[in-house]
Amino acid sequence: MSKLLPTFRIVALLEGVSYILLLFIATPIKYIADDPQYVRWLGMPHGLLFIAYVIMAILISSDMKWSNKTLWIVLIASILPFGTFYIDKKYLKVANA
Repeated sequence: MSKLLPTFRIVALLEGVSYILLLFIATPIKYIADDPQYVRWLGMPHGLLFIAYVIMAILISSDMKWSNKTLWIVLIASILPFGTFYIDKKYLKVANA
């Protein structure tokens, strides 16, 4: 098990929450209420969390003995709403037990 796994799980959770907030709260407010401030507030933190997620996934993939297919699933999940929550339950929680 990777030493980075607990940190990766936290980053995955935060990235997933920030993405959901950005997609389902900030973006509708931007276009419906013509108020882009929430997108500005959430955009940068989400971007940094997304980059951290991708880098950490690549770093821990060898320690976790993930196949290339599994790594791609983990990476693609970062662009799907609720994808990081699925990854945590399917791939990360089992490894942490």
